[in-house]
Amino acid sequence: MSLTTRIISDFSSVSTRDWACLDHADNPFLSHAFLAGLESSGSIGSQTGWRPHHLAVFENEQLAAFAPSYIKAHSHGEFVFDWAWADAYQRNGLQYYPKLLTAIPYSPVSGPRLLTRRDHQDPEGLRKQLVDLALSECEVNDFSSWHCNFVQDQDLVTLEAMPLLLRRKDWQFHWHNEQYGDFDNFLDKLRSRKRKNIRRERRQVRESGIRFRRINGSELQPAELEFVYRCYISTFKAYGNHPALRKEFFSQLANQLQERFLVVLASRDDEAIAMALFLAGGGRLYGRYWGCTENIPGLHFEVAYYQGIEYCIEHGITVFESGAQGEHKISRGFQPAQTHSFHHVREKVFRAAIAEHLLRENSWLNEYREQLSSQDPFRREAP
Repeated sequence: MSLTTRIISDFSSVSTRDWACLDHADNPFLSHAFLAGLESSGSIGSQTGWRPHHLAVFENEQLAAFAPSYIKAHSHGEFVFDWAWADAYQRNGLQYYPKLLTAIPYSPVSGPRLLTRRDHQDPEGLRKQLVDLALSECEVNDFSSWHCNFVQDQDLVTLEAMPLLLRRKDWQFHWHNEQYGDFDNFLDKLRSRKRKNIRRERRQVRESGIRFRRINGSELQPAELEFVYRCYISTFKAYGNHPALRKEFFSQLANQLQERFLVVLASRDDEAIAMALFLAGGGRLYGRYWGCTENIPGLHFEVAYYQGIEYCIEHGITVFESGAQGEHKISRGFQPAQTHSFHHVREKVFRAAIAEHLLRENSWLNEYREQLSSQDPFRREAP
């Protein structure tokens, strides 16, 4: 066995055949179409502060392991917030950027990050090789740090065993399909007040004359894609954020993911007024973006949440992840789910200070989780 490590600066150099041999848990954000599309569309690149610097391990010249990674010149689009760390570096006369990040750009979605070949005899050894390469790249290129965000499953075991890595946690809110027969069956499991509120919200939208269509990527027409992108742009600008993804990326993704690319279009009198964009794979539905041209009470919850829940029930999808943050989702049937990230900080003094901060932060997050228990919308049997 001959193992070699390489840095890949252009994802398109990885063939779809080699990529298919890696275990990416059918996660759509780890599809070849998603990662290649980000680069080929210009949505990421050196000009955006996301310079591809993918970590790869080859065995006898065959791709054996891969970690999607980027040299970052800022902390935008990561959803694991380290702005305070960067500020502390700057105030002490040190450079925090560039840093090395292993993650999926603009996607707060957990999944494999240290990908290995499905048929390999030593996947744990390959994952360690990727971590060693990341740490080595920090030394060689004078990166302040390496970050591995939204880690899941086997990667957790590997990264927990690394003594130099700091672990960070947070909470998201996911909906779980308990083999519901239909949406009313789901509502029956909620407390009366929560159930009535959801029915009221849905009735408001229906009485406004709004109708819905679910369209997959292979069915999406150019005019509909134009509307989706226009909503994406307007929503980001409304909140003062930069809409980084380009229309070409959405078009490529729709064409290549097809049934795994889902758009819910809300219309009134045959005129589209709102949309929500979802990706599907690995038994999960992921809510990504939403937007509207008219504010109607309850419309956001219907398009972005209830339509997604109905879709999961109808298609037997196990989990619905509707995006980062938003504890208002709890009253609509979503439950807290913990996320994990790992961080290597080269400067020993800062590593110790950040480790102490993370201990306090974890304590706060545990208290926060206890507080969320009081908002549980489900009817529970008395013990």
